[in-house]
Amino acid sequence: MESKNFLFITADQWRAECLSVLGHPTVKTPNLDALAADGVLFRNHFAQCIPCGPSRASIFTGMYLQNHRSLENGTPLDARHTNIALEFKKLGYDPALAGYTDTTPDPRLYPPHDPRLKTYEGILPGFKCLAMSSENFPESWAQWLRERGYKVPENLRDLYYKSVEGYPGVEERGKTYAPAPYSKEESETAFVTDKADKFLRNPGTRPWFLHISYLKPHRPYLAPEPYNWLYHPDDVPDFKRASSPEEEANQHPFLAFQLEKNLNSGYYSASMYPRDEKSMRQLRATYYGLMTEVDENIGRIINLLKETGQYENTVIVFTSDHGVQLGDHYLLGQGPYFDQTFHVPLVIRAPDGKRQQQRGRVINAFTENIDIFPTIMDMFGADIPIQCDGRSLVPFLIGKTPERFRTEVHWEVDFRYSGYLPPGKEPVINFDEYSLNVIRDEHYKYVHFVAMPHLLFDLKKDPEELHNLAEDPAYTAIVLKYAQKMLSWRMTNDERTLTYMIIGPKGVVKRPRSYK
Repeated sequence: MESKNFLFITADQWRAECLSVLGHPTVKTPNLDALAADGVLFRNHFAQCIPCGPSRASIFTGMYLQNHRSLENGTPLDARHTNIALEFKKLGYDPALAGYTDTTPDPRLYPPHDPRLKTYEGILPGFKCLAMSSENFPESWAQWLRERGYKVPENLRDLYYKSVEGYPGVEERGKTYAPAPYSKEESETAFVTDKADKFLRNPGTRPWFLHISYLKPHRPYLAPEPYNWLYHPDDVPDFKRASSPEEEANQHPFLAFQLEKNLNSGYYSASMYPRDEKSMRQLRATYYGLMTEVDENIGRIINLLKETGQYENTVIVFTSDHGVQLGDHYLLGQGPYFDQTFHVPLVIRAPDGKRQQQRGRVINAFTENIDIFPTIMDMFGADIPIQCDGRSLVPFLIGKTPERFRTEVHWEVDFRYSGYLPPGKEPVINFDEYSLNVIRDEHYKYVHFVAMPHLLFDLKKDPEELHNLAEDPAYTAIVLKYAQKMLSWRMTNDERTLTYMIIGPKGVVKRPRSYK
C-alpha cells in the first residue's frame, strides 16, 4: 500500500448514531452512507478522552491519556511522542492539513516568547497547514470571504455567532433557527473544503496525505440556509434524561457540578442557548443540519477524487474526536462519562489490493480512536510505533477478527482544572485525584473516580444510564470484577517506549515484543 494516497477526515462533535445508514430517524448523510457501503463501518467505536485537544492527541499518537498526558486544551503534547504525520514523513509523504489539530506544542522546544506558545490551537508536528480557521483565528476564512466580495464584520468572531436579525420563524422555532448571514458556499465548512479541493486538483507527482478537519457540527450552532430549516424540531429524537435536572444531579456530585456549570457559564450557558423545550429541539435540528452540510462537502471531495482518477488509489478514514450531549442528561456540551459524548463514528475505505477489503461490512466489536494510527501504519506497510496502545483493525477490513481482541472500551477524563471543589470547607481531594476512568462492554459500564463515589450501570436494563447500581449489594461482585478489569487494563497499557530495549556489551538491542 506504499503507493496509495491517504485522506483522513474528522468532524468535531459527531455522535455515532448520526448516520442515516444506521437508521437515524432524522439526519440524512448520503455521502457518508455511500462511503460506508464502499468500506467498513465500525458501529461500536469510542473516543478515549475529552475535550478536543486531548482526544486528538490520542488519535494522532495512538496513545491513551494516561500515557500522552495532554490533559485538556492547552496542555502541551510531549515532543518525544511520534505521531501519524511524522511517521508518514518517514514514508516519503508531505502531510497536508486543511483545518486544525488543536495541538499545543511542547514549550521546551521554543523560546519563551515564541508566538506558537500563545495559543492551544497549534498544528501537529509534521503537517504543513493549507488553511486553518477557528473563532480564535478567523483571519484566513475572513480573507477568503473578502476575495469573494463578502463584506466581513469588523469583529471577525461575529462570523461564528451573528445570525440574520429578524428572521421569520425564530419566535416559534427558537434562537438557532436563524441562519448565518453568509451562504452555504461561503461557510467555514465550504472554506476548508475549497482549500482541500485546490490541493487535490494539483497534489504533485507523489502519493499524498491530506487531513481535512471540519469544525462542524461543533458549536456555535449557526447554520447557513438551507441547513437551518432542513430538519424540523418536531422530528428530532426525544431527550434521554431523568425526570428533572435535580433528579439527574443526584446521580453523582461531579455530574451535579457539570449540570450547574453547563447551565450558568461558558460557551453552552443558558444565556447563549436557552434550555426551554422548543429551543432545545430546534438546536438539535440545527445540529443535524450542520451534519448534512459536512456530509455534502465530503461528497464534493469524494466526487473530485473520482473525477480526477484518484479515488481508486486513496485510503479514506472518517471519524470524530468526540460526541456531545445535546440535551441528553440535561447537558448541552460534553458529559463526564455518558456514551453520547464518547461514542463516535468510524468508517474506513481502502482500495482493492491483495487483501481485498470487505465492502459494506458493519463491525460490532469495540474499537477505539487509538486504533486508527496503528491501523493506517499497518495498511501502508509501515512499522507500528511501539508507543501505540491501539490495535490494527486491518483484519476486520478483510473479513477476519484480530486475535485476542478487546471485549470492552475504555476512556479517561482528567478534571483537575474544571473548577470543581467537593462540598466542605477544605478540599478533601488531592489535586492529582481529580480524574475518572471508564470501562464499558455490552452489559455494564463501570466509572471509577479516584476519590469520589463510583458508578455502575446495567446497560441491558438501563441503556439510558439513569440508575447507579454501584452501592447496591446485589452488584458488589460486579463492581469488584470491573474494577479488577480496569486495573488490569491500566497495568497492561503502561507507557512502553524503552521497555523492549536492553543495553549491554553488544550495545542497544531491541528485544521481541511477544513470545511468538
